This record gives sequence, C-alpha cells and structure tokens, in this order.
Amino acid sequence: MRSSHVCDNPADCDLRTAVLHEAAGAGQARTDRTLIRESWRRSLNAGVDPEMRAAPQAIDAARVADVRAAHPLDRHLPRLRDTLRGVADATTQLMVITDGDARVLWSEGPSDVRRCADAVGLIEGFRWSEEAIGTNGIGTALSTRAPTYVQATEHLVRVLQPWSCAGAPVVDPDTDEVIGCVDISATVDQLHPAVVALVEAAARLAEAWLTLEMNDRDECLRARYLRHVRGDTRALVTTTGRILAADPDGWRGGRVMVPEAGARVALPDGRTAVAETMGQAYLLRATGSDNRCSLTLRLLGDEQPCAFLDGRRVPLSLRHAELLALLALHPSGLSCEQSSLYLYGDEGNPVTVRAEIHRLRGQLGNIVRAKPYRLDCEVEADFLTVRRLLATGDVAAAVRLYPGPLLPRSESPAVQAARDELTAQLRRQLLHRGDSEALWCYAQAAADDLEILMKLAAVLPPGDPRRVSAQLRRDRALQDG
Repeated sequence: MRSSHVCDNPADCDLRTAVLHEAAGAGQARTDRTLIRESWRRSLNAGVDPEMRAAPQAIDAARVADVRAAHPLDRHLPRLRDTLRGVADATTQLMVITDGDARVLWSEGPSDVRRCADAVGLIEGFRWSEEAIGTNGIGTALSTRAPTYVQATEHLVRVLQPWSCAGAPVVDPDTDEVIGCVDISATVDQLHPAVVALVEAAARLAEAWLTLEMNDRDECLRARYLRHVRGDTRALVTTTGRILAADPDGWRGGRVMVPEAGARVALPDGRTAVAETMGQAYLLRATGSDNRCSLTLRLLGDEQPCAFLDGRRVPLSLRHAELLALLALHPSGLSCEQSSLYLYGDEGNPVTVRAEIHRLRGQLGNIVRAKPYRLDCEVEADFLTVRRLLATGDVAAAVRLYPGPLLPRSESPAVQAARDELTAQLRRQLLHRGDSEALWCYAQAAADDLEILMKLAAVLPPGDPRRVSAQLRRDRALQDG
C-alpha cells in the first residue's frame, strides 16, 4: 500500500516523521539516530504507508528457483549458510539473503519464526527495499551500502515493530555494484545489536569468495590477451571496465567506463581511446597514438550495420557494409573489376562500384583509397574477431560475440561465401567441443537449428530449466522439418 501524502519538503518530512513516531504507541520512544531519520525520510518520500501490512511480492513463487540459480551467491550458499548458522541462534532467529534489489531469495529459520515472517512477507520472492516497506535492516543496508541494525520502533511500518534486524550488503568486486544483503532477523528480545558485526563478517567472507573467482578469471584473460598490450597507449580491460593490464602499468587496478565495441572511452590520463573487443575483454587503444585512423565494423546479426571511425558511429547502407566487408577481407586491396565481381557476380558493372566507392568516401573520408580499393587505417570487424577466436579454439568467446550471421540480407556472392564459411566453422566447433553455455548462447541467435537444439537438449542436466525449453524447440523443429 502507498500513502497519498508524499513529502517533497524535507522540513515537512521531519515533522511527519516526528508525528508518526509519537503516534506509534505507548513506550515506543522516538529515535535520535540520524541514519534512521534519514531512512524514514527516504521511505516517506517514496510513498510508503506506515499502516501497510506486509512487504510486496516481487517474484512469482515458480520463478524463485531460476532467479536463485542466476545469482552470483548461489554457488556459495552452502558456505554462507554454514557461516550464518555459526552466527545466528537457530532456535529463535531467521537468516535471510536477498539480491541487490532487496528481493528475498533464501530464508531459513525455525517454524514458529517463519510463520511470523510469512505474515509480513519476510519470505522468498518478496521485496524489502526502503521504497517497498520502509526502514528495515535489509533495505536500509542496501540504500546506504553499510551494515545496519534496525530495532523495534525504528521501523517505519508499524507491523514490523515487534522485530529487530541486522543486515550487511554484499558488493560484487568485479562490478562494484551491491548484489545482495545478508540479514538476521528476530523478535525484539532475541536479537542483540552486536549481531550487526557478525553479519558484516559473513558479507565480507562472501565478497572474498567472489574476489577469488574474479582473480582466477583475470589470470585467464591476461594469459590469453596480454600480448596485445604493447606501447604506451593500450590497456586490457574486462567487460565490466576493470583495467587488467596496461602500459603504463600504473593504470592497472583502475576502472573505466567501457562502451560498445568501436566507441570511445576515457583513459585514466584524460585522453580518449577506442574500445576493441577481444572476445571476453576489451583492448583500449588511444586515438591519436599514431597517425592512422581506427575503423571498427559491426556487421553480424540483424541489426543495422554500422562502423565506428575513431569512435564516431557511422550508420551504413547494406551496399556500403558489403563493400567494407570485402575490403576488410582483402586488406591488400581489390581492383574495380574484382570488387564488381565479388559484389554482383558476373553481371556486375565496374561503373556502379566506382559510384558506391565515391559515396562511401564521402562518409568515411580518405581512409578509402583507390588503385587498388583498400582501407588505409587500422581495421577491426566483429566477424574477423570471431574468425580469429575460432582459429585459436576459443569457441566460448566466439559464440558470445556472434549475434547472428554476417550481413544476413546480403546477396553478394563473396559476402554469402564468407557468411556460410563463418557459420559452418562456428557450428562445427560448437558441436564438437561447445559446452552447454556456448550451445545455449548460439541457440538464441539460431532458433531453428535442429542439430544444435538436439545437442543442447542432450547435454543440459535434468534440473536445468533451459532443458525443457530446448526440448520443446527441438520437437517443434522436428515437426517443421
């Protein structure tokens, strides 16, 4: 339930907070804690009604298992549960773990405490943010990114005032985002404020486990891509923006905002760089580090093809995208006659090609050279990156960069040949060595690929919810065939 009286003025909120506290009931004194007063103000401004009866449901019961399985803490739950059991009184206290949106994913405790918790929605699938149910140990810890203890009448919603709770946020070391909260809740006389230090210790342990996993991934990325970091203008960064390696080395450990491949990003020294995708990481190359321009082509999938010229996005017509694909495939250049043959087949006209090259030069400038036609710049292309990854056997990285075939609407003989070759290479490696994640990723781009669906349905374990989807899609593909 939401109150119709939302505070827009801080002074009004202070007055409303005081009035509500005074009206909370006999023996329920007004708190002087700044943290709680600020939490009440945020909650009231969000429209929380102090008379609401329970937290709102945010996840259907049937979906809770899927949301749990996708959460980073799922694989660490056994150790986290053991840690919390060592902290909590298993006979009187409820152990709760939420995601970053304050949605309860796990809740464990004695049956009588769970019955009380059920009545206020402190169960799986319900949201405990400040915006949803006011000041509480979970929502306030997530809002402040700090361990929080909320006792009795410090709760804004009156139905929660028989409870006390201690919560501590969990921060993902990779993204620096809050991904969850560890909480212990109990009735007022069963929870000491010192418990907040214990849930904080449990949250820090969870972050340490996540850090170990992140470090393992980082070492794999460095081993695979470190050779590309050379000179004083390059940095290897994760897809979340963490700098894994750089020259100068002082950048390592920092963080940048990483855009889509081919776009610009700010380097730690203030210069701009172009982000080139390496499959599972980005290589940042400073613009102006040499006299050559940088051109990045995005030609895979059904989206409109485009190029990035030194980070500036340039939309491409299908014909221009075909021309650029051919020039990227033939870096030494093509004659006008060769270009015509590759684009149009035997019936092509070189005059048409000259006209298209002229228009393309109007978009991209003098990087499009003649005699022979070639690209006088550093060229990256998504389809070339996928091909390089397949050549090294990195099928998992290749499939993540493959949203669909190369220029699927193109009828150019040379583009069709390159498209068919790339798709065949990717499918062959997927069927021979692809794991379930890679197969599932590819199946999203090739929904009716019967052979892939059959392999996927066979390798997914019985408890995986994707298995049913793969089996249904496989059966439909068999019927359509």
